[in-house]
Amino acid sequence: MTMILNMRSSEMRSLETRSSETVSNSQLHSLSKAEFGQFRDWLYQQAGIHLADVKCSMVSGRLQKRLHALQLPGFAAYLDYLKVPAHQQERQTALNLLTTNETYFFREDKHFQFLQKLLAAQPQQQNWQIWSAAASSGQEAYSIAMTLAQQLGLNSRWQVSATDINTTVLEKAQRAIYSMDEAVKIPETMLKAYCEKGVGKDAGWFRIGQHIRQHVSFSITNLFKPDKQLPVFDLIFLRNVLIYFEAEDKKLIVNNVLRQLKPGGCLLVGHSESIHGYHPALVQLQPSCYRYSPESSGYVTI
Repeated sequence: MTMILNMRSSEMRSLETRSSETVSNSQLHSLSKAEFGQFRDWLYQQAGIHLADVKCSMVSGRLQKRLHALQLPGFAAYLDYLKVPAHQQERQTALNLLTTNETYFFREDKHFQFLQKLLAAQPQQQNWQIWSAAASSGQEAYSIAMTLAQQLGLNSRWQVSATDINTTVLEKAQRAIYSMDEAVKIPETMLKAYCEKGVGKDAGWFRIGQHIRQHVSFSITNLFKPDKQLPVFDLIFLRNVLIYFEAEDKKLIVNNVLRQLKPGGCLLVGHSESIHGYHPALVQLQPSCYRYSPESSGYVTI
């Protein structure tokens, strides 16, 4: 792994400061069942995500510091604050706090084995377009990019487009700076070839190399209304996101992403997710891996 000096120490100190922000017990506000229901409705309207009743404490915990920062007397006042048209930035902040999900490098490695087989089966294709549709803080997108770099080289015209609804995680993804604890999931050959290790004040951190980052773009996208500027893709990763939606909304999201998938392209979902029967043109190749074959089915996505 390349050693680098002064790797944006101020950025990492800022990350550490934000992560350590807490609200004292004396400042905690209680979230009533009715208020939780209102937040659940609000989140569904904003992002289509359905919160189960067991998420009440999560909502309370994550939003406490916003009440404190805005000096509001309780959650009802915060709900009113979010409804003010001029408070778009605060609505995005609340959305960010309520939609942060776990991710890590090379999660569900069978999908990356599947990607390697796809690339090997089409050696003549060098300009792969791949979409990481729920990219979170970037680990999935960079895992895809490192796999492409290893098999196609860094000079080929491949591209990874990564999107999420959460602007906070997208900012982290664009910085591409991670704790060394996260590096354990990255194959050693890739870690040495494509990552830069911090030294001195930056010890304990690493950054994805520029030669990988230049192949990856990040943008905000709501899967209920995907960005019309997105290209058509050869492969789409839609993993571990459908579990947060109701059945009809899952089908809507799948249909939306299929509009961005080339005929013959592949769609990958999480190993715990199933989209069997969601669209007649989807043919399962192996668990959680599907090919989009509208010609053979007689159906197209409209």
